[in-house]
Amino acid sequence: MRNVFEELLTLGHDEDFVPRDISELRPSDAPVGSRRKLEVMAERVRLGFPLFHPDDSPDYGEEEGDRAPSRRGMRR
Repeated sequence: MRNVFEELLTLGHDEDFVPRDISELRPSDAPVGSRRKLEVMAERVRLGFPLFHPDDSPDYGEEEGDRAPSRRGMRR
């Protein structure tokens, strides 16, 4: 397959996807944009959960590999 459109034509789509009940989902303390957060989100998709939990950490942390923008110079 050369692009996403060919993939959709070949494999179908997931417009009817209904995520599992969020009561089974635990919030993540991984910083936004970190590799760990991306791994958490990938695992959620594999298990059929929504990507986000309302109680996930909103912090941008300082972990190696973080991709969040610098807070320096930002207004509060």
